[in-house]
Order: sequence, then C-alpha cells, then structure tokens
Amino acid sequence: MKIAYLGPEGSYSHLAAQEFLKGEVAPAGGWNECVPFRNFPEVLGAVASGKVDAAAVPIENSLQGGVSQNLDLLQEANGLYAVKEYILRIDHRLIYKAGVKIEEIGRVYSHRQALDQCSEFLSTRMPFAALRETESTAFGLTRAMEDESGKSAAIAGAHAENLRKGFVVGEECLSDEKNNFTHFLLVKKGEGEMPKNSDRVFFTAVCPHRPGSLLELLSIIASYGVNMTKIESRPVKNRPGEYRFFIEADCDVASEKAKALLGEVKEKTLECKLLGAY
Repeated sequence: MKIAYLGPEGSYSHLAAQEFLKGEVAPAGGWNECVPFRNFPEVLGAVASGKVDAAAVPIENSLQGGVSQNLDLLQEANGLYAVKEYILRIDHRLIYKAGVKIEEIGRVYSHRQALDQCSEFLSTRMPFAALRETESTAFGLTRAMEDESGKSAAIAGAHAENLRKGFVVGEECLSDEKNNFTHFLLVKKGEGEMPKNSDRVFFTAVCPHRPGSLLELLSIIASYGVNMTKIESRPVKNRPGEYRFFIEADCDVASEKAKALLGEVKEKTLECKLLGAY
C-alpha cells in the first residue's frame, strides 16, 4: 500500500499518512510506504494515475476552516473518494539556530497556513522578520537550516526530527489558538473503495440561483432527520454568482435514508456529487 502526502518527510501530512497507513493491509508480497509529492495537485494526481493507492489530504483546519484548494481538487477529480478521516493536533514551534535571539532572526519560512495560524506571535514577537511562504512546513524547515548564519528560522511541528547540527525546536507552541486541529481525509480511486457502511457522507450540491434555494436544500436534509456536521461554500468556476456547497452529514452511506436523501438532493439541485463516506 502506497499513500501519497505533501512532502517532504516530517510534514503534518506525513504524520497523517503514517496514521492512515496503520489501518491498511500491505499487498501480498509488497509493503506499506508513504510517498512524498511537491504539491496537492500532484498528490491527488498520483492516486488518479495509479502511481499510489491512496492520498492523505487535509480538508479543514479548526482555526482557518476549509482548505479551499483541496476542496476544489476533490470536486474536479473523477472517481476519487474519501474513505477514512483522521483528526491531527497541530503544534507549531519555532525552529532556529541555538544561541540566536528572536529579534536577530530576519526570515521565517513555513507553509501559508502555519504562518497565518501563528500571526499573533509573529506580529508581536517578530514584527521585523520577513515571512517566506513555502509549499509545506517541512520545506520551510529545510530552507531555514540552509542558512548557517542563524538569520533564518522556520515554523514547523514539534515532532520535527533530523535537525541540522545547531538547530533546536522551541519549547513554546506558537499557534494563536492552542487547541488547533486539522481534519485529514484518506482518498482512494473508485467508488468500490468506499466502506460498505459509514458514520458520515460527504457530498456537494449547487443550488438554483434564486431566492430560497439554499433553504430548500437544508430543508431536504432536515426532513430525513440527518444531522449536518459541516457546510462550506466555494464559487463555481466560470459561473459568477453561483456557489457550490460542500456538505458533511451523519449518515450511513449504505442506508435507505442516505440513498433517498442524495437522490432527492440530486433531483432538486443543479449538481450533486458524492465525494466520499467514512
């Protein structure tokens, strides 16, 4: 079993991939491994092409909400489905060269979301440091450690290992909100990979562009007695003024209730797509 993730090793996506891997069975004569990729289009593209068996993809953060890029990629993909979920606690730390004072650090490297999630610390404690966005927290750590002068630092996970000699992990969690969690999904190819039974279903719908259409959609869900656990909107590409709603709900995908619910949503909306069940 090969699971793709946003690399390199040591990223939060790598941690999630390792957790997902614990529940997977290695193929006969094969082995389980986590495979890094440079960005999320490559991660999901590897699943679609068959290079890997699955992908660990962050879909929502408790501080910043949905990961828009990955929501869009899931929607646009053909035949990819979320089949498992994992909630990972995020513990951002400053990684810097020992002996260097915070006020001496001129650059901080990290993923955009990590920088945003530590904005209070960065603005109050490091207001003069330039923030450098990287494709992942692990890439940011690599960039910081390349600077032997000690003028660069990174924001990465407390789990960071194999640091270059002289670099240390700070003792303080930098997140604006200490209870910071990211919701990851395990994505596989083919509807047959979805579990026979599930606790939740994840789908999208586009409502007609008229008054009350969203209320009608929510009323359908309520009429089946289904608890909606998440709803988020994203613009429909090339159709200004129209929005797609990403909805997660407590429901067994194999139940007659779920089948009837999704059937009615499909009938009464412009578009409806099942993204997964877990």
